[in-house]
Amino acid sequence: MDEMILLKAKLNKLKLPKLLETLQERLKQAIKEKWSYSQFLDILLTDEMDRRNQSQFAKKLVKSHLQVNKTLETFDFSFNTKIYEPTFKELATCHFVENKECVLIIGPSGVGKSHLAQSIGHEAIRKGYEVLFYRTYQLFYWISMGHGDGSYRKRLQQVIKVPLLILDDFGLQSLSEASQMDLYEVICERYEKAATIITSNREFGEWQEIFANPLIGSAALDRLIHRATKLVIEGKSYRMEQFNKRSKKQNKETGK
Repeated sequence: MDEMILLKAKLNKLKLPKLLETLQERLKQAIKEKWSYSQFLDILLTDEMDRRNQSQFAKKLVKSHLQVNKTLETFDFSFNTKIYEPTFKELATCHFVENKECVLIIGPSGVGKSHLAQSIGHEAIRKGYEVLFYRTYQLFYWISMGHGDGSYRKRLQQVIKVPLLILDDFGLQSLSEASQMDLYEVICERYEKAATIITSNREFGEWQEIFANPLIGSAALDRLIHRATKLVIEGKSYRMEQFNKRSKKQNKETGK
């Protein structure tokens, strides 16, 4: 008991208090399975690394604004056979993040664009990258609010520097002229320096209309499409299908 008290004090000083959570169990295993000293130490350190990795993942997930349940595991690929699953499994390797490329996911509302984009974000966090997910209008509104407390430049740089930025509902809502310039700066500064995923229900040919200045719009899109992967998703709305199923079930139950 005295040895454990002394050990706890030393582990706390070394900032390794969590080792105590598995130490007793690992000691029993070591004695039972006759581990070598080096094997025992290796397993203890592996436990600590796993704990830290999980803690870092949880922190990055909160900062990312990704929804917890929007993962590849929860996406129903069988609902829409037009979505080619291997393509998204390949994106989940995050080579495009490493190569600092763009992925453009285009299609009508409800086909799963946002879910798929977020699922890739989850995979990126699992691989150690920092991710930021926002609906486009909300992100640039958040940046603009930084003018009020002096954090504008800091917020803009945070968006520019994040290894994977996911802009959802791109072009769905009009941006102010100031936000259009912020968007242009984000696109220019991230060009070939960081990866971006964009989802939109607008045809790609309409994207230039997001910018009031056609020259700025042309320059922004030119950077976005260079070395980008464009994925067009077609099909019916998953949300509408679920609504219709619930409605039919309720009608049957009520006899209507």
